[in-house]
This record gives sequence, structure tokens and C-alpha cells, in this order.
Amino acid sequence: MTTPSYSSHTADGDRFTRNDVVADAHNAAKVRDEFATWLRACGDIDRVRFSDIVLAVNEALANTAEFAYLLKGEIGTIDVEAVRNGNTLTITIADQGQWRESTPATQSRTRGRGIPLMRALADDVTIDSSALGTTVFLRFDQVHAVQQSDDDARVG
Repeated sequence: MTTPSYSSHTADGDRFTRNDVVADAHNAAKVRDEFATWLRACGDIDRVRFSDIVLAVNEALANTAEFAYLLKGEIGTIDVEAVRNGNTLTITIADQGQWRESTPATQSRTRGRGIPLMRALADDVTIDSSALGTTVFLRFDQVHAVQQSDDDARVG
């Protein structure tokens, strides 16, 4: 069993940061839940948009936890930062692992949907991979509080 390691832990209004999180499934789920709690506290974000953001972040975290350090055969870490600037939310998920290219011969028919899903959910996705690791940048535009209409108030 691995032990979580949070050397930097920030969640203040417009910024969420977790650094040096042990890259495993348990910690990825924990960071996802902490991120969702922070995002929920940012305001009354539309439920569909909220779900899209959390799902995209989950996919990036899961990929890092499962694959980033597989070829190195060691336990590594994940760094996560989310910054809300006005109506734009930018999320960075980084590791110091090794990118694993998927080939048609090794790709499972039931796997390999995480990156296309992130691309479908976010307004912009950039994946930067080098010998130093992989960084996933997710940008979501129009992340703002929903104005509740009179009809919504009666239903809710």
C-alpha cells in the first residue's frame, strides 16, 4: 500500500493545487474528489458542465496513475493545478513518467477512450510529452455560475 504525499496543498477561491501525490488509483480518486469539492465551492456551475470537467480531470488522473510509471517500474507522483480566471478554468496534470504509445496491435477494444473523451469534453486539450514526463493541459471556457430562472426555482 502506498502512502499519500501532499507536499503542497492549496485550494483558495480561484486556485486548486496538489503536488507530489503518489500516482496510484486510490490517490487519483482522492484528488478527483477534492477537486470536485473545490469546483463545487467555486459557485453554482451548471451540472452538465461540472460533470464534464470532473470527468475530463478524472481521465487525465487515471491515465497518469495507471500508465505514467508503468515502463519505469517505480512509483511516481502527480501534480495537479487548476486556476479559474473569470469564466475560464485551466487545469494542468503533470507527471515525471514515460509516455506509452498505443498501437493498434496492443490497444484493447474496451480501452483507449480517455484522451478522445477529454478532447470531447474540454474546449482545448494539449498533451506535452517529453523525457521529463507528460503534462496534460485542459481548458474549459464559459465556466460560470448558472442564473436560476423562475422555472428552475419552481422545479428545484
